[in-house]
Amino acid sequence: MARQLKLGIAPTPTGGPGKHFQWLDPQIPGDASVDIDHYIEIARLAEQAKFDFVFIVDSNFITPDSPPHYLNRLEPLTLLSALAAVTSNIGLIGTLSTSYEEPFHVARRFGSLDLISRGRAGWNVVTSGDSGTAGNFGLEQHYDYDTRYGRALEHIEVTRALWDSYEDDAFPRDRQTRLFLDRSRQHPLDHRGEYFSVTGPLNLERSPQGHPVVFQAGDSEQGRDLGARTADAIFTHAPTLEAGVAFAEDIRRRAVAFGRNPEEILIVPGITVTVGDTDDEARAAERAQGLADNDFERALAEFGRGFGWHDFRQYDLDAPFPAEALTHAERGFYTQSARIVALAGERGWTLRQTVESVSGPHPSPFTGSAVTVADELQRWFEAGALDGINLHGGHPAQLRRFIDEVLPILRERGVVRSDYEATTLRGNLGLPIPENRWTRARREGAAPAPLPGSSAPARSAVGA
Repeated sequence: MARQLKLGIAPTPTGGPGKHFQWLDPQIPGDASVDIDHYIEIARLAEQAKFDFVFIVDSNFITPDSPPHYLNRLEPLTLLSALAAVTSNIGLIGTLSTSYEEPFHVARRFGSLDLISRGRAGWNVVTSGDSGTAGNFGLEQHYDYDTRYGRALEHIEVTRALWDSYEDDAFPRDRQTRLFLDRSRQHPLDHRGEYFSVTGPLNLERSPQGHPVVFQAGDSEQGRDLGARTADAIFTHAPTLEAGVAFAEDIRRRAVAFGRNPEEILIVPGITVTVGDTDDEARAAERAQGLADNDFERALAEFGRGFGWHDFRQYDLDAPFPAEALTHAERGFYTQSARIVALAGERGWTLRQTVESVSGPHPSPFTGSAVTVADELQRWFEAGALDGINLHGGHPAQLRRFIDEVLPILRERGVVRSDYEATTLRGNLGLPIPENRWTRARREGAAPAPLPGSSAPARSAVGA
């Protein structure tokens, strides 16, 4: 099958980071972030357009300065379970943290969503950049970077092993012989690791796609290694085509070093699209909307999120950027914050200039007439800067213009699909179904490979 551009949408109805007034759009209900009917409308619209997935972002900590959507939003797996019941083909991806969730709970919840949706679930792995999250889970302080990523690696592999608790033929459900379970196809985990101890087995069979698809986002060295080692797809941000190509090549080099097939990892940057009748009209609309959605005082307050919600309102706006504030980011979004500090230092920016540059409206490469946007998406795709896009779900009118005007051009060129090829998320993304670790061990005549951090070898499956 020819390679085609994958399509995703991330709705943040009342406005995500930097979109403080998106909720004023009359096409968006004021309570859209907790309105299931609004999400259903978006999911059905995206499914009709043959999108691969809808992606629900999430975090477990807020302040009064958090973006509007973050202040009041539905829990991802509860929401996605509702969407599973009213859709048939579109993938359903939710965010859960490896820092504040246990593998057994994650495995069971995503495994349930995968069965409810008949193989359309995906897990966006995060390690939680909001350091204040610790206080909501009984901890005095957030984990440091090494601990967060050490936990994440072990967590992912333990969760995947739990999804393999039952082999695919574990349930004969033979009424004549009264045999419901083939006991030789049920496997406890007995994992004792550095961060987690899990006995197992999981009380849930595998779905038609084997495992939920694992997505990951992280741009630090640890984050890139984690994605290259474990993820099926990587969420990222690419400001330019060249940056996108460099990121994709780096991830694939790392994947090879970890013994993986680099073609089995999809690179999916988040993008914003603005469509106009002409390029000039689109650029004008983009700038006008960016200014309407943003506000400097709110941007200044939200700016502290990457720095552990440090309050930058205490500084002189027209003095040099306070580089010492980076210490507050050590257990938060450190990589992102360090880049901001370095950029401000290189350019001699004041705090005001830094906030305006980082948080103000930014021109998107994907702004213009429908043909211009289609051309640019195709150019990035064919250059290898991306395998798919994660469309920021902003103003409804722009989503409809993208679907009605841009996608038909890409479809005619064969860049995007005309219909779904499969019934599972893995199938539509072109990803292989992972073989059950116990089935593979039996086939190879050896015990399953030990999990990261494991202090006890896995039991043998030979002859089981």
